[in-house]
Amino acid sequence: MPEITRRQALTQALTVAGALAAGAGAQAPASPAAAGNSGLVFEHDLPQLDMHNWHVHVSYVHIPPGHAGKPHRHPGFVLAYVLEGAVVTKISGQPERTYHRGEMFYEPPGSVHQVSRNPSATDPTTLLALILAPKGEPLVLPAPASPLPAPEV
Repeated sequence: MPEITRRQALTQALTVAGALAAGAGAQAPASPAAAGNSGLVFEHDLPQLDMHNWHVHVSYVHIPPGHAGKPHRHPGFVLAYVLEGAVVTKISGQPERTYHRGEMFYEPPGSVHQVSRNPSATDPTTLLALILAPKGEPLVLPAPASPLPAPEV
């Protein structure tokens, strides 16, 4: 896979976020070619939302070697792109999976991010996370004491 720069990754991620915010559909646009990449990076159906009074928060998530995060959830949905390293992720309703540099994953609204860890004892992981959520809501919430049912998409 050709290596892309962080600027190219951010440009691609913002293109996805812009299309979602505009209600343009349920697929990542074919912008990888514009970013110097020749293939589709990610495609996933999204819930039916009008997104009125929503916003997108884009940030880097740095995960030190061997670190595991606590279960949590978000008020909207998340698209995460692995910029470097790898991350083991388990989202409610989805199987546990390891994502590597250049791959993306999706967290549906109301889902619980049950597992989030860097599988390497030596290499850091960096994600580019796009959280799309209603304005004014906290972006990260602790997971409920009892598991939520898997959300419908």
